[in-house]
Amino acid sequence: MANKQNTTKIRIKLKSFDHRMIDYSVQQIIEAAERTGASVSAVPLPTKIKRFCVIRSPHIDKDSREHFEFRTHKRLLDILDPNARTIDDLTNLNVPAGVDISMKL
Repeated sequence: MANKQNTTKIRIKLKSFDHRMIDYSVQQIIEAAERTGASVSAVPLPTKIKRFCVIRSPHIDKDSREHFEFRTHKRLLDILDPNARTIDDLTNLNVPAGVDISMKL
């Protein structure tokens, strides 16, 4: 049997429509965690693409359509061995608008 260690971990999930804002937020979180001595592993998750097809004109030009899409970029961060200072730094972090963050201890 393998010897399991009880390590504390913070799992952070980030979602955004703009890949530049999410990359900037991930960089801020990594820098804040590494300043306090915690180790971080970042995983880019697959981008979810939602596409729509809309009829431009409902009358004579029914075959003319427009296509739109939403791209949701996602990242997963695991912060290993956080201390109280790490948690304080993460809660006081200013994240740009448009980035959704969920944290689990």
